[in-house]
Amino acid sequence: MNLGQWIRDVADFPKPGIGFKDLTPLLGNGAAFAESITQLVRPFRDLQVSCVCAIEARGFIFGAAAAIALGSGFVPLRKPGKLPAQSIGTDYLLEYGSDRLEMHADAVSPGQRVLLVDDVLATGGTLEAATRLVSMAGAEIVGAALLIEIAALGGRARWRESAPLHSVIVFD
Repeated sequence: MNLGQWIRDVADFPKPGIGFKDLTPLLGNGAAFAESITQLVRPFRDLQVSCVCAIEARGFIFGAAAAIALGSGFVPLRKPGKLPAQSIGTDYLLEYGSDRLEMHADAVSPGQRVLLVDDVLATGGTLEAATRLVSMAGAEIVGAALLIEIAALGGRARWRESAPLHSVIVFD
């Protein structure tokens, strides 16, 4: 199945000059959504992933489904002020501003095998921040799984881990 056919481009969202990848057509088609999760987790099935850490907000959709598919736990990486218990965080830049990611301080344990999941890899700032955050907790990153990679924005170059970086759909 060509999953790229289920992604809609929206110009100038959320700001002028930004090309937004709308995933709602894919999410609205049961077969396409299921296939996207199958392809997302395929390279990581035999890596004994104990936890999927997914990035707010659309990453939660794919991360939660990936955790179920892998039989692992799920940890949300949230925007500031969203977590009720003690948290750790890191600031980062993205293509249209800056932001911060946080997770509960006890969400992952040292040595725990973590798969990072997000919806889109653009410039790589968000994934880089997620890597930094999970590493701060001492977890082992076994890879990153993205539904979409926008290759022209060069985000893959910011992936410094030796673990695999897997994108289901790559747009130029």
